[in-house]
Amino acid sequence: MGLTTVGFIGLGSMGLPMARNLLAKGFAVRGFDMRAESVAALAAAGGAAAATAADAAAGAGALVLMVVNAAQAEAVLFDGGALEALPAGGSVVLMATCPPAAVAALAERVEAAGRRFVDAPVSGGVVGAVAGSLSIMAAAPAATLDLVRPVLAAMGDKVFHVGEKPGQGATVKTVNQLLCGVHIAVMAEAFALAAKVGVDLAVLLEIMSGSAASSWMLKDRGPRMLEAEPGVTSAVDIFVKDLGIVLEAGRDAKAALPLAAVAHQMFLATSGRGEGAMDDSQVIRSYHAVNGTVGGRP
Repeated sequence: MGLTTVGFIGLGSMGLPMARNLLAKGFAVRGFDMRAESVAALAAAGGAAAATAADAAAGAGALVLMVVNAAQAEAVLFDGGALEALPAGGSVVLMATCPPAAVAALAERVEAAGRRFVDAPVSGGVVGAVAGSLSIMAAAPAATLDLVRPVLAAMGDKVFHVGEKPGQGATVKTVNQLLCGVHIAVMAEAFALAAKVGVDLAVLLEIMSGSAASSWMLKDRGPRMLEAEPGVTSAVDIFVKDLGIVLEAGRDAKAALPLAAVAHQMFLATSGRGEGAMDDSQVIRSYHAVNGTVGGRP
């Protein structure tokens, strides 16, 4: 056992490239996913295929969870036996986007079982996962973070220590998703107003991109808002989930988040029409639907 061996659970579109980056940095990686083809892909890259979550955790110094949500993390750790299989003193590194209160509750159970816990959600998407350039927002006692920092540094080039308490990393990620989701929705709202009166959206995008109204999201999602069927980099349903987490975090903290709530409703409306798998820029379709514009035209 030692930090040279990493268990990795959740080999999806982000998890698999993250695990590959660990392999590239010299870590031995034992991976598990419900999809056999994902486990096979890790094995083909030089990792070890684990038959179960517990098998992935056995003998590992750190167990990375890149699962869908907190419920999956709980199922893997406790129902799937991964926590029990992880050696005493080993670290659970939760990298999924989860509600802060749920993360704090998981951490308490993990620590009570004699293991360490690092709350380490990421930003940077699939592109960052592949490039190893993720931003990692880690919350854990400093000594624990020092232990797992080499693992985190293999997956992201920006590792921030945001606090000592698990749940604080999740809060920073939640704030990030609040800003991203609201930026996309408000951009769609602005474009929808221009579309209603027949302004050319390509010209509008050029003007706004060079003005004080610009943002990273405007430059990234704006061009895709103008396409009828853009390629999907992040789906509408991701923001249905993440802005739902934002609102849950607000409720737990008793913080009012009215703009996040409205943005969530617009993403929800887009998903409700059967467009949840489309690129998140297509939340603009909900504005076209309520305003009677079609594809950016009155």
